[in-house]
Amino acid sequence: YRQKLVMKGALCMISYRPLWETMQKKNITTYALIYKHNFSPYTITNLKRNKSITMHTLEKLCKVLSCKPNDIIEFLEDTE
Repeated sequence: YRQKLVMKGALCMISYRPLWETMQKKNITTYALIYKHNFSPYTITNLKRNKSITMHTLEKLCKVLSCKPNDIIEFLEDTE
């Protein structure tokens, strides 16, 4: 399941593939996000399901991972 949204007339899908790659490179687990950095399990579930997150969550992820938003989220054009 990917979250679909409309951007400038085109249907796009949200993917957190860059997040999982960044976490792997930085050796940070979802367990660490929950228990060390105080992310809710609900937020982690939303990320795993490619659902939308708040800007606050995106900012917090960027700080924890010392990265930029493009290292966490990408928008894919829907080819349907």
